[in-house]
Amino acid sequence: MPVPTPPRKILHVDMDAFYASVEQRDDPTLRGKPVVVAWKGARSVVCAASYEARKFGVRSAMPAVRAERLCPQAIFVPPDFTRYKAVSRQVQAIFARHTELIEPLSLDEAYLDVTTTKTGLPSATATAEAIRAAIRAETQLTASAGVAPNKFLAKIASDFRKPDGLFVVRPHEVLDFLAPLPIGRLPGVGKVMEGKLAALGLASVGDLRNFAAGELEQRFGRWGRRLHELSLGIDEHPVTPDRLTLQVSAEDTFEHDLTLEELEPHIRRLAEKTWAAHQREAQDGRIARTVVLKLKTADFHTLTRSLTPAQRPGSASELAELACALRARVERPADSRYRLVGVGMSGFVDADSYVAQRDLFEAV
Repeated sequence: MPVPTPPRKILHVDMDAFYASVEQRDDPTLRGKPVVVAWKGARSVVCAASYEARKFGVRSAMPAVRAERLCPQAIFVPPDFTRYKAVSRQVQAIFARHTELIEPLSLDEAYLDVTTTKTGLPSATATAEAIRAAIRAETQLTASAGVAPNKFLAKIASDFRKPDGLFVVRPHEVLDFLAPLPIGRLPGVGKVMEGKLAALGLASVGDLRNFAAGELEQRFGRWGRRLHELSLGIDEHPVTPDRLTLQVSAEDTFEHDLTLEELEPHIRRLAEKTWAAHQREAQDGRIARTVVLKLKTADFHTLTRSLTPAQRPGSASELAELACALRARVERPADSRYRLVGVGMSGFVDADSYVAQRDLFEAV
């Protein structure tokens, strides 16, 4: 008989209030105070908020004017993505001492497969503790971590002891850990799906697990089968550091639906995030040529508009200008409202090949 494959040991490491924490680290006068990383003004949005500001209800993607109303004493600091990326590279280097299997999700979080490690530490928990200690010692910042047999469980777990915490879900604890959680904690279950499941009397993951799998599949197709698997803690997706990126993107869902005109500051902020992700790909010799704007209407229809310009965007500001311009291609009434916006880059090509083709074109 085949020998059963042992469970994976997966970490999800998430820096605590990353942008705001970097600002507090670098400016001692900000420590212990409510810091909001954003430009002040009616058209600005919050990039990050310190835990002191979060106590007042300030959250990322919130309009800056609302953050100011919620927390009048907040200190607004303009974002500095160059510094944030530098710290992110430090953290990635710490990860790399322990494993090659690293899947970054953004500047401030990543999955790590530590089933086998370079260090020979006795457990995934010990590895997570070592990583968190190194981050604290070398960056003077804190990170929270989740340890679990798969990715989605590790991501949920990392949020359980925030900030500066560690939570472990061992294989024999998976079902008990999941059962009381709200269904909305499962990956891919948004407000709409949560509402549909609530209409069936399903509020917790335990409720979902006890519901007939066949009926879930009948109602929701393959996604229904996937929901049942998640309720059992089943997720076979590996940590994939070498996966070829097809698109990098960032998106936000708003508390209140916005018009196309009101989306501009959000598009510009998301363009900064997307450009930062693109630059990581560029370090590996791949660059994107196509700009993508994604919108979700108030009635949950998804629209995408894309453009492949003759000259690819060369900076975050150029990406933002192109993404903002794509709004003109949205053929809907001017008073239409949108609950989500995203900015992406796709059409990745080899950088050397792109430069060679461009030079040839310009020479003709």
